[in-house]
Amino acid sequence: MTQKNNPLHGVKLEQVVTDLVTHYGWEQMAEQININCFKSDPSVKSSLKFLRKTQWARDKVEMLWLKMNNHQLPDHYFVNKADTEKPSSHTQKASAPAAKTDKTESSDSVNAHIWGNR
Repeated sequence: MTQKNNPLHGVKLEQVVTDLVTHYGWEQMAEQININCFKSDPSVKSSLKFLRKTQWARDKVEMLWLKMNNHQLPDHYFVNKADTEKPSSHTQKASAPAAKTDKTESSDSVNAHIWGNR
């Protein structure tokens, strides 16, 4: 994948968090992305520490930054990650096939208040 079309290329995570805090403030960020580092005694330093270790949270923060800056959201961000993850051995029997469910309707409504309707 080339980076020329990646609006996050060259943008440090610290800058992303700082921009979001300046634009939204900690309280509104905590409402839009439900993570404790935005709720309980928030700071850029603690947020960076958590976001560097937690990919799903970092993805949400990057998405919010892209939306705030009116960038085109990449198609791979719209893939439901639950559909692509391997089930753990203790939650599903190996011999039983997984039941297919239509997650389109429920996944479209998740975080619709942040991203709007697609």
